[in-house]
Amino acid sequence: ELTKAILGSGLLREETDHYDLTGPLSDVAIPATLQESLTARLDRLPKLREVAQLGAVLGREFAYEMLKAIAPMDEAQLQDGLSQLVEAELLYRRGRPPRAKYIFKHALIQDAAYESLLKRTRQQCHRQVADILETRFPEIVETQPELLAHHHTEANSPQAAVEYWLKAGQQAVHRFADREAVGHLEKGLGVLATLPETPERARLELTSLTSLGPALMATKGYAAPEVDKAYRRARDLCQELKEITQLFPVLWGLWMYHLVRAEHE
Repeated sequence: ELTKAILGSGLLREETDHYDLTGPLSDVAIPATLQESLTARLDRLPKLREVAQLGAVLGREFAYEMLKAIAPMDEAQLQDGLSQLVEAELLYRRGRPPRAKYIFKHALIQDAAYESLLKRTRQQCHRQVADILETRFPEIVETQPELLAHHHTEANSPQAAVEYWLKAGQQAVHRFADREAVGHLEKGLGVLATLPETPERARLELTSLTSLGPALMATKGYAAPEVDKAYRRARDLCQELKEITQLFPVLWGLWMYHLVRAEHE
């Protein structure tokens, strides 16, 4: 990457069998970090940067069909930009459009492209992706709710994000992917904490916690302090909401926690 940065700086002149330095190498010409080097390469490709930025919003790997749906340019420009990014060794391509998939050569390349977007622009892009997924790709909504949750989180749409994180967590619990479930549900609870305190928020928190409890038991053990914390908070919410239906599994979780710890009083 350092070699590519210097080659792209305009300070080298190619001769028959070597390169000549046309001027002194400045600090600008030699990036201090790999991240800066990658950012500098993107900055020298302004016509391609937007394509890379949109791809970065979609993820480390993205489908041509999805990128086309959000790109504010015609298909010829999009394909040309993607081809040049592949030639520049910033992207790998599998297959051919419209069925092609692209992968950033390195996660740092995706990070550099993503971080070069203004925060407001990033949020708008994530919101656009979420809208397109919900309206045009219902199978993804059903099978990959964590993807919708991620885009709604980054779009600063907390209500939708929490609901999708909950759905993703519950799906993971049902297929016994407990670590994955804990990750999804804890992310959802983190977003939930940013919402105003309302009965609806309390119900979402209670449902999330009753799904989280068994997953925590499976991953951290029945006697883990995280289990106690989750079920105690769930019990408080049951009392606050006068929720009887979910109270039994919550009390069962607390009973199991104390039983395993031999705390019988």
